[in-house]
Amino acid sequence: MSETKNLDEGPDAAHRVPEGVDDATVEAVGGVTAAFEVVEHARGMLYAFHRLLGRADLELGEALDQLEAAGHGELADRVRADVLGRNVLDGRWTFQVVEEFDDGYHRAFADAERAVRDELLGGRRHVAEAQMKERRRTHGRPGHEALPPS
Repeated sequence: MSETKNLDEGPDAAHRVPEGVDDATVEAVGGVTAAFEVVEHARGMLYAFHRLLGRADLELGEALDQLEAAGHGELADRVRADVLGRNVLDGRWTFQVVEEFDDGYHRAFADAERAVRDELLGGRRHVAEAQMKERRRTHGRPGHEALPPS
């Protein structure tokens, strides 16, 4: 006989506050995680920047070919020499910017966030959010279950 879980019970074990951890610690760890989530958002924007500039360079190449075909080869050659394939920062294309960010700041922040969670919450993620969910949801109402159905 399989055990059924009560979908209205509080957070699952992976999101409960470990024994002996106070609310101030849970809130502080949640703040570190929230700050890291902002870094993750910024990282996504950096990847979007990388993709957009790569696409712009490809489209510029196609447009310069069209400009040349339309009889404006000298102008197309000048723009090609000045802009096409140009570094976006000194010595760097966007892939190099992304890699430097990932290998430096992002990795350091990710490691620090994980270390804080590991040391203070036994590695549990989103404990503060799980507490917030419990405070904000309307217990017993459809759409406010504590857990997803199994």
